[in-house]
Amino acid sequence: MKFSIVITTYNRLSFLKRAIDSALNQTVPCEVVVADDGSTDGTEQYVCSLGDRVTYHRNFENLGHAETMNAGVNRAKGEWIKPLDDDDYLAPNCIAEMERAIAVHPEAVICSCQAAQVNLQEEEISHTRSIGIGKTCYIPQADIHYGMLLELLPFGTPAQVAFRRDAFCQTRGWDSQLDTNCDDIDSWIEIARFGDAMFLNQCLAYRTIWPDAYNAKIPLKTRLKTNIIIKEKIYQYVSDRHRQDIPSLDSIRAYLHLHWSLVALKRRQIAQALQLFYPSCLSWVAWQLLVQAILARKGKKKSAVRFMPFEPEKV
Repeated sequence: MKFSIVITTYNRLSFLKRAIDSALNQTVPCEVVVADDGSTDGTEQYVCSLGDRVTYHRNFENLGHAETMNAGVNRAKGEWIKPLDDDDYLAPNCIAEMERAIAVHPEAVICSCQAAQVNLQEEEISHTRSIGIGKTCYIPQADIHYGMLLELLPFGTPAQVAFRRDAFCQTRGWDSQLDTNCDDIDSWIEIARFGDAMFLNQCLAYRTIWPDAYNAKIPLKTRLKTNIIIKEKIYQYVSDRHRQDIPSLDSIRAYLHLHWSLVALKRRQIAQALQLFYPSCLSWVAWQLLVQAILARKGKKKSAVRFMPFEPEKV
């Protein structure tokens, strides 16, 4: 099994160096691909100075995050792809632990792990919750979209996730219309149609939370609109096993309005919070979904998703 770490970047050389170092310092050998969206800050010169340790791709013009990831995957040769944004980085044993888990369950097409959210000083702000029991578990394909719909599966951002290249190639790749705004989640939805999922209850990645992150600049209403589109897409893929247990799309949309109204309130955007709050606040099911989502994030919600534990160490 060969892994390729694909790092997307645009004018963030100081961050990029850290991301590349974390990829090159993995405890198992893997290919490192840097996909550059046309940086003008010396990125090309730096990456090329690393020689054949890194494969470098540069877009002929600025194409955006999604198309840059697609280009990086096209250059990669690994059976598995580990995407990574330039402002994030990996634990040294990230690829080794993923390889061990995948070797036990080769039907998997997507693998995720816990991640620490850190500030610019690399101090931990928060931590992805664990799921299931044990160090590693797999989720049958029939349960994945249900778990994603109700936010029981913290698949998360590129820093956390790896995917099988052949499954990715059966999709259209990352959608440029969702650029930096759920283009990754949209891809996980599509890839999960082709096999099982893995989740490692280990912190193997670090995601930087800072004001200049791309998604931090997206207006809340735009994020809400995209969030609704993503939920509607997941909804159609929920298996028959869970179809009778899911709420209506109208209830899910109302829940998302409540969620983003709380985000607006936290940011002291009172007028926008009130706009998003009403009339969704009248939906009892939306309130139930909000409470369930909060409990799930804290690991206190009993799940109908089958988290199947196993011990890769015994292999």
